[in-house]
Amino acid sequence: MLDIVTAGGWLMIPILLSSVIALAICIERLIALKPSKVAPAGLVQTLFQQIKSGQMNAEKLRALKSSSHLGHILAAGLMNAKAGRDIMKESIQDAGSQVVHELERFLNTLGTIAVIAPLMGLLGTVIGMISVFTEIVTQGTGNAGALAGGISQALITTAAGLTVAIPALVMHRYLQGRVDAIVVRMEQDANRLIDALHGNAASLSEVEANK
Repeated sequence: MLDIVTAGGWLMIPILLSSVIALAICIERLIALKPSKVAPAGLVQTLFQQIKSGQMNAEKLRALKSSSHLGHILAAGLMNAKAGRDIMKESIQDAGSQVVHELERFLNTLGTIAVIAPLMGLLGTVIGMISVFTEIVTQGTGNAGALAGGISQALITTAAGLTVAIPALVMHRYLQGRVDAIVVRMEQDANRLIDALHGNAASLSEVEANK
């Protein structure tokens, strides 16, 4: 393995570094984006029951805000619930924007790696082929070892770049899809709470039915 890395030339260093960063991001985001951690099931129902029974207070509101990303959004809405539906909805949207930014953390970096890794491999291919043609010009085609070295460098860097880029792209699409699904669910839960607190009978019945 070390021989292959060495044969690939200096461009193998940034390619390998990119692979380490991509792997770290994938592991971190897979842990951070667990739906049960970001948007716990049944939170809206529990919260509505606390409000209905008069158990909601400042301490529980602070606990809700720090409990999860969904809790942070719902707490922002509850803090402005008495100001009216529109103000409550606006505060939820503001908190939601912050939460989405947090959920998408490092995904741009992962997407960038998926794009630049094959380009670095292509650059290695070009450098390797330049080396081959330089040898041909200076020594002719008789030095097979020198020609093979340049071709080997070109193929190794291309393969390494694609090896990093393909899984990085797949994981970027998968993680982005997970974020989108979580955001849709949080929007639905937030809207149900807004409607329940401000007199939408259909949403109130839905909350009651899911107790």
